[in-house]
Amino acid sequence: MRTTVGIIGAGPAGLLLARLLHNAGIESVVLESRDRAYVERRQRAGILEQGTVEVLRAAGAERMDREGLRHDGIELRFDRRRHRVDFPALTGGKSVMVYAQTEVCKDLIALQLKEGGPLLFEAEALAVEGAETDHPRVRFRHKGVEDVLECDYVVGCDGFWGVARAAVPAGRSSTFERTYPFGWLGILADVPPSHDELVYARHDRGFALLSMRSPSVSRLYLQVPADTDADGWSDEEIWTELERRFETDDDWTLRRGPITQKSVTPMRSYVHEPMRHGRLFLAGDAAHIVPPTGAKGLNLAVGDVVTFVRALTHRRETGSAELLDAYSATCLRRVWQAERFSYDMTTLLHRAPDATPFEDRLQLARLERIASSRAAETDLAEAYTGFPIG
Repeated sequence: MRTTVGIIGAGPAGLLLARLLHNAGIESVVLESRDRAYVERRQRAGILEQGTVEVLRAAGAERMDREGLRHDGIELRFDRRRHRVDFPALTGGKSVMVYAQTEVCKDLIALQLKEGGPLLFEAEALAVEGAETDHPRVRFRHKGVEDVLECDYVVGCDGFWGVARAAVPAGRSSTFERTYPFGWLGILADVPPSHDELVYARHDRGFALLSMRSPSVSRLYLQVPADTDADGWSDEEIWTELERRFETDDDWTLRRGPITQKSVTPMRSYVHEPMRHGRLFLAGDAAHIVPPTGAKGLNLAVGDVVTFVRALTHRRETGSAELLDAYSATCLRRVWQAERFSYDMTTLLHRAPDATPFEDRLQLARLERIASSRAAETDLAEAYTGFPIG
């Protein structure tokens, strides 16, 4: 097989990249190790920044505007108090969209199969070869048969455990990471959300988050020890603990309903530098991971692929490789700001297992500052709604 851009991975990064390349008139082939059903039901992020919404809208993801939920703020809870952060008022009109990654993938898969280049499911990438040459190759196995994809460029959108990053020589890369001593016990429940915006709660018993997938489906999270088994928590225990952590001094109540799914998400920060090696480019979780507190993972992946398409289009139109050469540095500026924000939100709202009374009071002081200072509140709102792409 032969194409211009070989894309490894059909998560939101790989699928959006294929769509943007198609719209720019550039050929691509997408290789995905899982089957279509798995990709379309894989639960991940659900918060889209303003810039991500605009990119998806321009790419043709029309259902997002019909079914997504625009949110103009979030609520912070601490010390039994409630404080709303008004995004449009603080950012000049920006907002975010609640639209699950599963739905983004469904939309982009449908567009790719209808209009785009080859999208091969159950095609496992085995290795990236010749990244330092003008014609890199991806060896892959499709439904039990080995084949080779010849490319001008390879973009690894295959996540942390994929083969793309492994093709970067260890001596030419650096990694930066932090593993947190807690995780999130997340549930899906068939019950309307108890609030019309996301609620981030700091409590002495640990963090809690109220989110949603639709007007009838709630998504909620509890901070738990990193080694927690989700099946060790009964439904009654989960709802009781959520009620404790969301408690306020007013008459707000948490709606309960049947829990349809529960799992534990680990918390880590990770960055691989550089994000390019020869004609191999890394995007999304292949290059960086953020704790989900800042809602940045999917949005960072979108920024990466937009930056790559701009650079490749510039190369085709001008003959200059300047933007391609700057790909890693351009992406990493945004990545590190998102890492900083995600770390700040995580340490602001989660209680460390060995936290001291002094550290508890510092958390409360930081939250008081956000609630009482427009400058501090604006910094949070600008970061949450999204850093500029490119």
